[in-house]
Amino acid sequence: MLSKFKKHLEEQFSKTLTRKILLAVSGGVDSVVLAHLCRQAGLDIALAHCNFNLRGEESEGDESFVLELADALETEIFIEGFETEAYAAGKKISIQMAARELRYNWFRELRETLQFDYIFTAHHANDNLETVLINLIRGTGLEGLTGIPDVNDCVIRPLLPFSREEIEKYARGQELQWREDSSNASTKYFRNKVRLEVIPTLLEMNPQLLESFAKTRSHLQQSSQLIEDYVSVIFPKVAKQEEYGYSFKVKLLQALPSTKAVMYELFKSFGFTEWEDVHGLLESQPGKIVYSKTHRLIRGREDLLLTVVSPLEDKIYTIKEDEEVVMLPMGTFQFEPAEELEKSDASVIFLDRDKLQFPLTVRKWQQGDYFYPFGMKGKKKISKFFKDEKLSLPQKENCWLLCSGQEIVWVINYRADARFAVEDSTQEILRLSYTP
Repeated sequence: MLSKFKKHLEEQFSKTLTRKILLAVSGGVDSVVLAHLCRQAGLDIALAHCNFNLRGEESEGDESFVLELADALETEIFIEGFETEAYAAGKKISIQMAARELRYNWFRELRETLQFDYIFTAHHANDNLETVLINLIRGTGLEGLTGIPDVNDCVIRPLLPFSREEIEKYARGQELQWREDSSNASTKYFRNKVRLEVIPTLLEMNPQLLESFAKTRSHLQQSSQLIEDYVSVIFPKVAKQEEYGYSFKVKLLQALPSTKAVMYELFKSFGFTEWEDVHGLLESQPGKIVYSKTHRLIRGREDLLLTVVSPLEDKIYTIKEDEEVVMLPMGTFQFEPAEELEKSDASVIFLDRDKLQFPLTVRKWQQGDYFYPFGMKGKKKISKFFKDEKLSLPQKENCWLLCSGQEIVWVINYRADARFAVEDSTQEILRLSYTP
């Protein structure tokens, strides 16, 4: 197994051979074998062990065992204890999910603080099969059927090609010691039920199940990559980046083959789950909205508009007199004196400095706001101005006003107020530019 492991590293993860590795060790046979293999392969490793304080003396025994393992391997070890049950209760998640979050958060913190290059975990082929079956039972897209990724950012799983049987055979052959987690025998956990009841039945039906699964997984990964490549080509053709997020042309989406599947790939990473509703936006009236936990998709006149659920906080920001460059959350304002008017666009206005009352304020628009649009006669409500300009809901929500006292100076990036315009009597011209 050692030669096979070395070959796998050289072919798939050659960069790790000369880098610092943080190796997650629970004390079970999988992580113990991985630690020994890495040491024999000459890798620069340190061990990291999580004590989740879930199994009383057994958890303490695991910690003591891992300390002895680090001693035997003559390698550095890091140990962290967690109040897992309290964390799970506070976040209203399962114990397993809590342990996963705590574990990976700590691993990444260690990596960044102590400058490790990679994190190794001991997931193997049986873990992968379990994960795919769980995803299949619960319902999943294609990515759920491709199983545990071999590489996920800085996390690498070098034992995925190896079965639990191979790992245990190697451990016994090397006379290695390891710890058995008593909770692994309990079928109250869904994963254990799949491991102890479902997979043995499948192996009776097909003793070569793991080999068949590996081939199928490889095909699915290739298909997933093909779809990812296709979507990466389509995305810039149908999507346009906006100040508030993205807009997607409805007609272009409708013209695509397999539109529903493409929309799934386009929007799945934004947390949407109600796919019939998402697809239905193409035929719905403007204004209909579909929400995920983090984003919303709005049917505009000709586009689908993607925005985050929580827009920029509605604070009021101030700009003091004589500040030349002001950086605020929505963008940067630059003030500079000008000798004369010059050609400009929506991001630049020219003001009569003497008409301004400092400090200026920047705020979101509110119902009832009005201004005197430059180039027009009389006043107009901001809401009516938005309607005439045919602004979408996200554009309205992300519109900011520059104000002098209670008066609007500029509907930023759209129209200046005529009351602050430069006139023949103006003594000092102020050029104001805005960059989102």
